[in-house]
Amino acid sequence: MNKLKVKRIRRARRKVRVRKRVFGSTDKPRLTVFRSNKNVTAQLIDDVSGRTLVQASSLNKDLRSEIRYGGNIAAAARVGQLLAQRAIVHGIKEARFDRNGYKFHGRVKALADAAREAGLRI
Repeated sequence: MNKLKVKRIRRARRKVRVRKRVFGSTDKPRLTVFRSNKNVTAQLIDDVSGRTLVQASSLNKDLRSEIRYGGNIAAAARVGQLLAQRAIVHGIKEARFDRNGYKFHGRVKALADAAREAGLRI
């Protein structure tokens, strides 16, 4: 079996395992992370109504001038800060963390830590 295919299968299994337990509501939305090789995206999702409440990405115009490359730990930390700031403006103080099948390491960890430092309780 191809190495890349095995990695995708393992991530899909982790994703299903995590999503069984993590469910977002209006009081405590789900903070989900998506990472590609070049960018990082995070959203706060209300699973009851199926709506995205707040989002931040390394592709946002606010961050494009600050970040040279969106696929590193520094960019992920800045996305976490921006997401937490936007969430607090919208009255969201707590969230449930959905790592989306990624291991809690590197960019995913940096994003979560930065969101915590900016005032979002995870």
